Amino acid sequence: MEAASPAGPSGRQPHAPGSASLLLWIKGKLFTWNILKTIALGQMLSLCICGTAITSQYLAERYKVNTPMLQSFINYCLLFLIYTVMLAFQSGSDNLLCILKKKWWKYILLGLADVEANYLIVRAYQYTTLTSVQLLDCFGIPVLMALSWFVLYARYRVIHFIAVAVCLLGVGTMVGADILAGREDNTGNNVLIGDILVLLGASLYAVSNVCEEYIVKKLSRKEFLGMVGLFGTIISGIQLLIVEYKDIASIHWDWKIALLFVAFALCMFCLYSFMPLVIKVTSATSVNLGILTADLYSLFFGLFLFGYKFSGLYILSFTVIMVGFILYCSTPTRTAEPAESSVPPVTSIGIDNLGLKLEENLQETHSAVL
Repeated sequence: MEAASPAGPSGRQPHAPGSASLLLWIKGKLFTWNILKTIALGQMLSLCICGTAITSQYLAERYKVNTPMLQSFINYCLLFLIYTVMLAFQSGSDNLLCILKKKWWKYILLGLADVEANYLIVRAYQYTTLTSVQLLDCFGIPVLMALSWFVLYARYRVIHFIAVAVCLLGVGTMVGADILAGREDNTGNNVLIGDILVLLGASLYAVSNVCEEYIVKKLSRKEFLGMVGLFGTIISGIQLLIVEYKDIASIHWDWKIALLFVAFALCMFCLYSFMPLVIKVTSATSVNLGILTADLYSLFFGLFLFGYKFSGLYILSFTVIMVGFILYCSTPTRTAEPAESSVPPVTSIGIDNLGLKLEENLQETHSAVL
């Protein structure tokens, strides 16, 4: 008797179990509720950044108003009026005076890093090219990961590095689309200075974001925003008087310019208010990967507002960045607790992508019960 064919009586091969397992893995790993929520929150932040970019470009191109420090100063004033005042009415160790007595110098450094990061990136556009700013601004992501490793004891897996590489590939695609679409119209008058400013600004952003993650997860969101509002207002106000008083005096104010300033301030205020909420359930690194799409949203709006040329590479770039972002969020990082004695440190689950970790634990418990 001949052996039965593995194809069965119909002559067709059965479905490989690996393909079904892969689909189940993709559905259960990449498209969970917490990951979808993280994506939505990240894109909300991107839209806030897009709003600041569009209003700034309108002010610069239509009304010849270039006052980045004034725009930041208004945002810090809003943070001061809301969150710093809230801290002033807190009781106990959360009171504004108690915080200032213990950590005033730390928050001065944080406020300085935050203010100068915003200023240096905007100032770099006067010296270097759009392409350089877009590419070198990504330098902040590896700096952020390194700082998270040493300061927050974050421990990454291979998939996280792959995800970051995919996101940066998407940024490269976006820059290529800009060049092909003819958006590289600024050759820059001192590229080296501009590139250095971008690198410094990106590094200061990384410092600010790591501090934000630490404060939000260890202390409170209200404390971070209140202290940034206090010292950001003071530092940006002093710098405003030094570097922009002539530019401000030359503004011909009308209701349209005032409305653009208000719109910019509201977008920045929303960005600062919501980002700690997103960082608390994810991490500073995943948030920075998610907001890489902000430039693309600005480009899409620019098609209608500023007459930009469309390129299919923009869609490809957006897709690649989102794939990298989803990959990064699909697997939680781990946190290595610092050693407090001669006993080797124990590596434990950290709080990066907190919602994803809780979901994984629930799935494991359910499987164990079954």
